[in-house]
Amino acid sequence: MDHDQPTVLLPGDVRMPLLGFGTWQATGQAGYDAVLAALDAGYRHIDTATMYGNEEEVGRAVKESGLRREDVFVTTKLPPERVGRERETIEASLRALGLEYVDLWLIHWPPSAPSDSIPMWRELLAARDENLTRAVGVSNYSTAQMDELIQATEENPAVNQIRWGPSLYDRQRHAEHRDRGIVLEGYSPFKTTDLSDPVLVRIAAAHDVSPAQVVLRWHIDHEIVVIPKSVTPDRIRANADVWDFSLTAEEMRDIDALGG
Repeated sequence: MDHDQPTVLLPGDVRMPLLGFGTWQATGQAGYDAVLAALDAGYRHIDTATMYGNEEEVGRAVKESGLRREDVFVTTKLPPERVGRERETIEASLRALGLEYVDLWLIHWPPSAPSDSIPMWRELLAARDENLTRAVGVSNYSTAQMDELIQATEENPAVNQIRWGPSLYDRQRHAEHRDRGIVLEGYSPFKTTDLSDPVLVRIAAAHDVSPAQVVLRWHIDHEIVVIPKSVTPDRIRANADVWDFSLTAEEMRDIDALGG
């Protein structure tokens, strides 16, 4: 199952797998089991966050998977209320994960005081420069909020992780990320999508896959990173099984149009 998975290139020659495994609400033993099942199913990218309270379980699963550290891409996120305590937060994350570095560290959402955003971003850049993380980015940021960071530091976020899916498709927002060299990473791909939509059902039938697999493939074919989450082993495996088909240009356009 260990495909040579498609990746997207981040600054610093960091390769980020387009398919990742989301762990929000996957805590304790169930979280550990889910991450281990995901790695076993072929995922090579795990997404966690300080606020998820599961970094320890994620780290244990990565370690016990038997995979080499460099073969698993690990993301964690900084809660914005930790402004001024960024360094101690990533050190705590690394301790919990049992790792010397993460591959990607994100500001989880814009801080409530907008003036805190740039100082936080500078601290992420410092952590990257000290090799505590290989790449840095943001989550839930608007284009204007990202531009503010870029203007202040001349350093673009590598990634912006936002809610995304066919019904949220926004061509302009997609282009704004591309124009800035910022990778768009989508979360909640199924929560934001009607999987019984006739367009998805028709395309799924044409490829003999499920509508959920079509949604994941749509992200991948757009070079948008996607992080489905599940704690059900069958669903975890099905979500990882999206490499044996791809969507036609026409099918992509039909799905894009769901964002109407």
